[in-house]
Amino acid sequence: MKIAVFPGDGIGPEVTAQALRVLDALPLQVSLLEGDVGGIAYKRHGHPLPDETLVAANEADAILFGAVGDFDCDNLERHLRPEQAILGLRRELNLFANLRPAKVFEGLEHTSALKPEIAGAIDLLIVRELNGDVYFGEKGMRTTDAGLRQGYDIMSYDESEVRRIAVAGFEAAQKRRGRLCSVDKANVLETSQLWRDVVIETHADFPDVELTHMYVDNAAMQLVKNPGQFDVVVTGNLFGDILSDQASMCVGSIGLLASASLGERKTDYGTFGLYEPIHGSAPDIAGKGIANPMATVLSLAELLRHSLGQEELAKRVENAVAKTLADGIRGGDLGGDSNCAEIGDAILTRL
Repeated sequence: MKIAVFPGDGIGPEVTAQALRVLDALPLQVSLLEGDVGGIAYKRHGHPLPDETLVAANEADAILFGAVGDFDCDNLERHLRPEQAILGLRRELNLFANLRPAKVFEGLEHTSALKPEIAGAIDLLIVRELNGDVYFGEKGMRTTDAGLRQGYDIMSYDESEVRRIAVAGFEAAQKRRGRLCSVDKANVLETSQLWRDVVIETHADFPDVELTHMYVDNAAMQLVKNPGQFDVVVTGNLFGDILSDQASMCVGSIGLLASASLGERKTDYGTFGLYEPIHGSAPDIAGKGIANPMATVLSLAELLRHSLGQEELAKRVENAVAKTLADGIRGGDLGGDSNCAEIGDAILTRL
């Protein structure tokens, strides 16, 4: 089994190192392919996503990704900024489905901004489309007839793009509690009207799944008011980006949320994918050894599950993280004082 490891910038190398310690402790024969991404890649190779990194990605069965983002690169042309590494990988590898689970760990209900009894009911999965929407549409700056500067970003989806992410959402719901909520803004956006129409058409192939629809503004409110009502949420790139970050704070910390980005490519063991914590590179704490590696370790569990076909090992890793939290070993993001390496030690002990 080949895993490409792209630690990236900021705290990316620190949290990735702890996930690799966990991987090394598992009974698997794995070879690692390392590569640079983001700001560090630009500084070393002149581009945030070098050709050699793409080669490693294509040779691997899965990618373990840290984080990208570097204040030193903020003034570069947009195509050279660190964030283009993750966007480029999603595009080049056709990773169109982003799975972001959000669940409150037992004993951490009080760390949420919500009331404990509301937070404790959160157990949902956001399925976010990754390769379309305003992030990949035509964009630019122009001057109006009145001589004013005007920025524009075009939001668009075709029906095949909507259908494949809808299928991913329905299939995910079949494996959970059988409920799918499609989030859009069909009352004002033509893109969303097509989205809703195609999701309804696709539902005919999944009669065992209950389908509902919700406007994105109401969905944001309901995530705070009654998050326990959601099982699987499927939505577009922009809405999914916002709602998944909101969900992370509903469960207490962005340092606990993993993600899996999947495409259609199959490996000998499962579905090829890229796995990363949803937090950023956090350059303000980089090098201090205080980052919480749990989201990256949980991303490794998703890698084991989806790309390597190792469900039992995935559960072992998740249980080790849950036990670590239950035993009161927590990072600063959760009000604790354990550093990155200490959290890694604790997970390994419980593993």
